[in-house]
Amino acid sequence: MHKTLLAPLAAVAALLAAGTAHASLPVGAKAPAFATKGAKGGKVLSFDLKQALKRGPVVLYFYPKAFTQGCTLEAHAFAEASDDFAKAGAMVVGMSADDLPTLQKFSTEACRDKFTVAVATPAIIKEYDVALKRDGMPAGMTDRTSYVIAKDGKITMVHSELDYRDHVKLTLEAVRKLKK
Repeated sequence: MHKTLLAPLAAVAALLAAGTAHASLPVGAKAPAFATKGAKGGKVLSFDLKQALKRGPVVLYFYPKAFTQGCTLEAHAFAEASDDFAKAGAMVVGMSADDLPTLQKFSTEACRDKFTVAVATPAIIKEYDVALKRDGMPAGMTDRTSYVIAKDGKITMVHSELDYRDHVKLTLEAVRKLKK
């Protein structure tokens, strides 16, 4: 293959095959409290992590961009598992840097009215260390990182991987362990 084609192909392959990222918030850390705007079923709402934790554990999953293939498939998977999360006493909240009108539409179409998606502000992205740090990606996007936060506000599980497929399974397992 021609050498000028190899470098761009290698860069794309490396991005697509990117392994586990390293979130700086470890298991056992206190999850940073925040409040932001979001949507569920197309309706705008306020989301406050501290208030949500009073009701039970929270699965906070960050995703890069609404309506992209992986993010839509991940939202569908969380929507399909929403009853299982509810039975385990947990709330699921998707987080991205998308604007509120985009999230309103995404909450209905991809999330199927099952869970909240909320605006990950630059401050939230920084506090949770989920800025997407990959060459060629637009600034401000979040990495695909899932946190399970126990009712006491402590992080009990972290999974950071651009491949969306294990996020639902691993977060649901972690939530079920909390219930035991």
